[in-house]
Amino acid sequence: MIKAGLVGLGKMGISHCSIINTHPEVDLVAVCDGSKFVLSCIDKYAGIKCFKNYKKMIDTCNLDCVIVATPTKFHADMVQYALKRNLHVFVEKPFCLHIDDGQEMVAIAEHNNLVNQVGYHNRFVGTFQKVRELVRDNAIGEVYHFLGEAYGPVVLKEKGGTWRSDMSEGGGCLYDYASHVINLVQFILGNPDSVSGTVLKKIYSKGVDDAVYATILYDNGLSGQLSVNWSDETYRKMSTQITILGKRGKIIADAQECKIYLRDEQADGKLEKGWNLRYVTDLSQDVWFYLRGEEYSAQIDHFIQCIKTNNRDNINSFASALQTDNIVNLLKNDAMARA
Repeated sequence: MIKAGLVGLGKMGISHCSIINTHPEVDLVAVCDGSKFVLSCIDKYAGIKCFKNYKKMIDTCNLDCVIVATPTKFHADMVQYALKRNLHVFVEKPFCLHIDDGQEMVAIAEHNNLVNQVGYHNRFVGTFQKVRELVRDNAIGEVYHFLGEAYGPVVLKEKGGTWRSDMSEGGGCLYDYASHVINLVQFILGNPDSVSGTVLKKIYSKGVDDAVYATILYDNGLSGQLSVNWSDETYRKMSTQITILGKRGKIIADAQECKIYLRDEQADGKLEKGWNLRYVTDLSQDVWFYLRGEEYSAQIDHFIQCIKTNNRDNINSFASALQTDNIVNLLKNDAMARA
């Protein structure tokens, strides 16, 4: 059994706690959080060792890996501490707030030959995996433009807020919401080369952006638009969609379905001329435990299997997440230059 520890018991931390605690090949040895109430519940009903100090948890529990699900500003210190004690690490997105910290974490993980993963769960959604496959198979011909979108109801009033709406803790919509879309674009189409026309728009927040609009460019001529808004009350929860235009067709996909339009029938007959529809229920593999979506369990299982096989060629490695942070940084700098 792989012995795991978890740091951070907020919304995502509780989800990870439930998933990892049911994994047939993992023993969740300990959790760490600053809330006495949350820890008392875990101690009483789950019988898991509880800590308020992550260093003490790491130093005393003889762990194999750590899952970090804290506000982003804590990622660098916590992840580096775990890596330097030769623990495999899964950390929630975004990877970090500062490029230098990300480079340091990538270097330590590679030097110590440790499995490392960042929680960009869209890479494990069946519909988005299908889009990547179709693009790589040239199903819609040469891709010339795309639109990456995400909308949700995070900040809907001017008063109040959470750590996500503090630039020094979460980084705002750019780091929290837009990073998901950027990472998905990289997964499907590769790493962009430049950005332009970036608008970081404050709607209700004062210290951070609530919406991000930008043009994303590739040296090969491919272009795209980024449209992200976490102050949209017409959505019940975060909704992510990507639209890709090719010379022989078009793809529109979200977490529920993938719609493919082809000018001509595919040679192997799997896709016909006109519109084709594929549902996530037909594209996702079964998982042992369902919570919020198969992708959340699938990403944790991928991390565990990489540890078991010592496979550091991770779908969501620190290095790939750092590339996302680099694009986020380009967008931020572009917006600042235009301010």
